[in-house]
Amino acid sequence: MNKNEITFGTDGWRAIISDDFTFDNVKVVGQAIADYVKRERPKLSKKASELYGRKYGIVIGYDTRFLSEKYAELIACVLCGNGIPVLLTDRPSPTPSVSFNIRHHRYIGGVMITASHNPAQYNGVKYKGYFGGSVGTSVTDYMVSRLFKSRVQYMERENAVKKKLLVYEDIAKVHIGHIVKYADMALLKTSGLKVLVDSMNGTGARYLQSILGQTNNQVTTINANRDPYFGGRSPEPNEVHLKPTGDIVRKGTYDVCLATDGDADRLGVIAGDGSVVTGHKVMTLLLLYLLENRRMRGGVVQTICGTSLIDKIAEEFGLKTYETPVGFKYIGDIYIKEDILIGGEETGGVAFKGWLPERDGILSGLLILELIASRKKPLSEILAEIDRKYGVFLYKRFDLKLSPDKKKKLFAVLSKKPFRKVLGKKVVNVKSYDGFKFILDNGSWIMLRPSGTEPKLRIYSEGHSEEEANRLIKFGKQFAENV
Repeated sequence: MNKNEITFGTDGWRAIISDDFTFDNVKVVGQAIADYVKRERPKLSKKASELYGRKYGIVIGYDTRFLSEKYAELIACVLCGNGIPVLLTDRPSPTPSVSFNIRHHRYIGGVMITASHNPAQYNGVKYKGYFGGSVGTSVTDYMVSRLFKSRVQYMERENAVKKKLLVYEDIAKVHIGHIVKYADMALLKTSGLKVLVDSMNGTGARYLQSILGQTNNQVTTINANRDPYFGGRSPEPNEVHLKPTGDIVRKGTYDVCLATDGDADRLGVIAGDGSVVTGHKVMTLLLLYLLENRRMRGGVVQTICGTSLIDKIAEEFGLKTYETPVGFKYIGDIYIKEDILIGGEETGGVAFKGWLPERDGILSGLLILELIASRKKPLSEILAEIDRKYGVFLYKRFDLKLSPDKKKKLFAVLSKKPFRKVLGKKVVNVKSYDGFKFILDNGSWIMLRPSGTEPKLRIYSEGHSEEEANRLIKFGKQFAENV
C-alpha cells in the first residue's frame, strides 16, 4: 500500500471497492482523520467551544453500498482507538443527516461513507466540518499528508461501546424532524398532489413518503429497498438514469416525480409529462419559489458550469452572484461567509438560506412540491412560463471515458491554443480555472472539464435550443476524441 492509492477529489476520497477501497486503506484514512481531529483538539478550549459551538466528537453515517456499514464501523473503531467519541448511525442515512447532526450535537465534524452518485463498484469517504458542510482542501491536504504516517490505533467495537466512546443512533430522525419545520407543511397538507418518489435504492428510502403521510397527497415510492447494485444503474438522478422512471410517470398520471441520489443530497425532478428536468432548471425553480413565494432574499452561488438563466434572474431581482470551481466545498465556503439565499450545482445539489451549507435532496423535494402547490399549475406549465419570460436555456452533459494521457494532452492543447470560434460562433469569454469554458457571442457555451470523482472527461453545453446544445456536445466530443 502507498498513499498514491488514496487520492481526494472534489468531495472526499472515492475508489473502487476491493481495488483501492480496501479495509486496510479505509483504516489508514480513518487514522489520518483522527490525526486531524486530534490536531484540532487544543483549539477546543471552553471559549472556543462557546464561540464555534464545537464538541470533541464525530458523527458517522453510511449509505446503501456494498459493505458501507462495515467501512463506517472500521473508521469508528479507529477514531475510538484514538480516544475520539463517535456517534454512529444505526442504519443507512442521508449525507445531510450527518451534517445536520454535527450542527445539532455541536460536534467537531463528521464522516460519511458514500460514493454519492458514482457507479456501484465505487465507495468513498467524505469528511464534514463543524459547520455542517464539506471541508476545503486545506483540511483534506493535511489528511493526505498523514496517510501511512501514524500507526493505526484500533479499538474493538465491543470495547468502544463498553467505554461509551461509541454510541449508535438513528441520525436521520433529528434531521427529518427539523426538515418539517423548515418546510411549509400547512401548504403541503392540502396540496392534493399525486407524487412518485424514486429513491434510486439509496438512503432517500421512504423519508419523503413518511413526511407526507399526514397530508392528502398520494405518494408512491419505488426503489426504496437497499440494493448495492442500484438496480443496474448509477444512482445519479439525471436524464440518462431516470429515463425508465420517466416512462412510469408518463403512464401513471403523476403530477411530479422526485428522485434522490445514492446518499440523498441531490434531487432529480420529472414533470408530469415524463420529461426529466435538468439540475439547472431544478435550481431555477427553487430560486424563483424562494424569491416570489417565500419572499426571501440573499446572494446566489453557482459553480463554473452553472446556467446563464440563474444569472439573468439574479440580475432582475438585484441579487449578488458568486461563481466557484466544481465542488460543493467551494459553495459551502461562500455560504458560511456571505448572506446566501441559495447555492447549487448542475447535478441537482442545492443549499438554502437558514438551513445548512450542504446539499439536501429531501428538503429540495419538499420545496418543489410547495412550488407546484402554491402556483396551482402543472410543473410543465411553470417551466414553459420561465422559458417565455427569460428565454430558452437548454443544458446538456456528456461523460466521455478518456485515458489520463489523452486528458493531459487535451488540456495542454487547450491551454496553448483555446478555441476562438465554435460552430461558427465567436468565443467572447474563456474561463480556465476549472477546465475550460467557452462562452459564445449568442450567450450559449461549451465546457470541457476532467471529473474529480471518476476517470472521465465531462463535456457540458448550454444552448438556446436542444439542437444547439446537442451540436455543442458533439463538437466537444469530436475534439476530445481526435486530439
